[in-house]
Amino acid sequence: MNTSNLIGSLGVALLLVAYFMNLFKFLKQESKAYGVLNALGAGLACYASLAIGFIPFVVLEGIWAIVALVGLFTRPNA
Repeated sequence: MNTSNLIGSLGVALLLVAYFMNLFKFLKQESKAYGVLNALGAGLACYASLAIGFIPFVVLEGIWAIVALVGLFTRPNA
């Protein structure tokens, strides 16, 4: 497995962990941990997509990371 695949896989894993933890009520959507998992996961997936030149996912994951970061810094502490 090359570095881009490893980074992308880690990013997607973080996104899935956040999703499942929220779905099964271990994390609230408003929590900092949920926002951090989403921002970090999307950021890593975006970087990996950029490294392999897959622009549609660069756009998707880049916007996902930006939205997660905005949410982290604009929501009151949960």
